[in-house]
Amino acid sequence: MVLAVVVHALLLIALTWGVQWKRDSQNVVAEAELWSAVPQQAAPRETAPPPAPPPVAQKPPAPPPPPPAPQRREADIAQEREKQRQAQEKQRELEEQQQRERERQKRLEAQKQAEAQKRLAEQKRQEELKQKQAQAEKEAERRKQDQAAAAKAKAREAELAELRQENLKRLQGLAGTGGPSASGTAARSSGPSAGYASRIAASIKRNIVFTDVVSGNPATEVRIRVAPDGTIVGKTLVRSSGNKAWDEAVLRAIDRTGSIPRDTDGSVVPEFPALFRPND
Repeated sequence: MVLAVVVHALLLIALTWGVQWKRDSQNVVAEAELWSAVPQQAAPRETAPPPAPPPVAQKPPAPPPPPPAPQRREADIAQEREKQRQAQEKQRELEEQQQRERERQKRLEAQKQAEAQKRLAEQKRQEELKQKQAQAEKEAERRKQDQAAAAKAKAREAELAELRQENLKRLQGLAGTGGPSASGTAARSSGPSAGYASRIAASIKRNIVFTDVVSGNPATEVRIRVAPDGTIVGKTLVRSSGNKAWDEAVLRAIDRTGSIPRDTDGSVVPEFPALFRPND
């Protein structure tokens, strides 16, 4: 629009200048001579006329302004504006879609991280629970083993006490005395002392060499014959334990022992039975 106004103004100035130039070129110079009744005189010598002034260089007329640009139709302008609007709308939708996609990826990543942390926490909790359960089971097993060991030790102690009492009774019977409940001073004084049977059993057990594992605690009964000086002169297997290796280990131990210790009064029992168990 500004360009069209400028072009029109230049055109108006050129037209005005052209009209003024044409008007100046049409002016006619008139000359008049006056005659009077005076005596004629010789005409003065003709002088050369002054030189004509040099022609004034005329500026060439300005070129005609270019024709105004054709005005676009309103329909074309509206169509162009609609195209621009649609392009802007598409660009905006594309940017919004890209933004939504970035936000979705961000949410997915956050969700994945949260799920991974949740899985790690669950795994840690399960591992801790397993460790606690294993520890509890281990502790329960230890308590069970301790209780079993205590019960076994108690039963073994009872068996040993029973075995000592049985050996003591047999030794007392062989010596011609009554049991612990027998009455009479002579009967009690002529029998072996209370710990004599245990001392004999201990002297033989220390020579037993047996490394096999035996189920249960079977007993081997052996009758032992002793000389007056305490030397073992004979042995007889009265009752087998059912484990031949254990029976033979007991018999070899009796042979290695050679002699039994004397009682507190210096006497020995000439013959007595003895019980031996592998777990005593």
